[in-house]
Order: sequence, then structure tokens, then C-alpha cells
Amino acid sequence: MPVQAVILAAGMGTRLGRPWPKPLTPLSDGRTIMQQQIENLRAAFDDPRIATVVGFKLELILEAFPDVMYVYNEVYDQTNTNRSLLKALRLSADGGVVWMNGDVVFDPELLRRSQHLIDAEQSFICVNTAVVGEEEVKYTVDADGFVDQLSKQVQGALGEAVGINYVSAQDKALLIARLAECEDADYFERGLELMIEKDGARVLPFDIKDLFAVEVDFEEDLSRANEHL
Repeated sequence: MPVQAVILAAGMGTRLGRPWPKPLTPLSDGRTIMQQQIENLRAAFDDPRIATVVGFKLELILEAFPDVMYVYNEVYDQTNTNRSLLKALRLSADGGVVWMNGDVVFDPELLRRSQHLIDAEQSFICVNTAVVGEEEVKYTVDADGFVDQLSKQVQGALGEAVGINYVSAQDKALLIARLAECEDADYFERGLELMIEKDGARVLPFDIKDLFAVEVDFEEDLSRANEHL
């Protein structure tokens, strides 16, 4: 069964201040953020099934990448990433799903290194334990080393989430149900946190601190991404 992957690209990306969807931001190597994501997915997995959630200026993304599937979040300007992920998961085929925020620039080795967890049907979030940014989504773990708390408000965090994740086939229905409980303004991490709290789901923090990954929210993030290409 091919790996299913979702790119969340519906948002307006106002913090970066570009007139186009943030995933179409050019990088120093001539690619866009989304182009490197799609190329990384195709390099790591054999013929992955890629679906992109679109909203803001969606026609620009469709024209740039005509060879992937699309999910439309018609309320992209009123909702956060939990609603985009919910739509995509509801429309996904049987099996687990890899998903990522549409603004992540990352080393393709990250996906190759995670293959054993996907094969084992282990839900995970990619994390960086080398940094804990104040504005980033952070996490703690329980006594068994699985994710306990996951939000921007976490105290005593062990690291930060990098925006690339996997939900196993057995956990997907749970995550769909918990995402449906979220408020419109919640990030998708709230759905994971509810799944862990209420369903006892075991989500592994997968540390990729030796690999490059950055969510491009501001100009300094884009500069960091370009330095590592």
C-alpha cells in the first residue's frame, strides 16, 4: 500500500507577508517550499499518494502542482489547521497518513529515517530536542516516553514539534473524532492532545535534532532554510 501524505497549505501566511500562498515561497535553490516537500516525499516513498489541502489563492497552487490530489477548505480564513487536517483525514483511504504543515523546509533524510515507524504502524510527531522556541508547539512525555502534553503553552518542555507527523491506521479514527471536537481556532496538535488524554493513544516523539527542519513563519526562518539547502 502506498504511503498517504497530506500537505496543509490552506492558510494565508500573513506573518511572512507575501502576496501568494506561503508554500509557493521561492527558495534559494530555485524551488518553492512545496516543491521541495513533494520532491522529498517522492524521494523517500515509492509512489506516495499526496493530497494537499488548499484555500487561500488555491488556483496558484493547483496550477503549480497539477499531479497531486486536492482537498478544499472553504473556510480557510476562519479556521486553523485542525479543520484542514480533519477534512483530509476524512477523505483519506484506509491506512495511516503522514502529514506536514505547508511551510516546512526539511532534510529529506527525515522521511527516510521515519520509515520504520510507519512500517510498524506507530503514530509519531517529529520533534527537535535541541531547541525550545517560545512561539513553537512544545511537548512533554509520560513515564513510558510517549507524548503527554502538546501545545504552545507547555511548561517544562523537552523540545519543539517541527510540523511533520504520522497517524497510524488504528489511531486515525480516534484522531478524526478528536479533531471534530476542537474549536475552529485550534491547531491540529489539540486533536492529538485530546486523543492522547481521552483515548490513551501512544504517540512517539521522534527526535530529528541532527537533521534540518524549519517552519517558515518569518523572514529569519526563510533565511535559515536557504542557508541549509
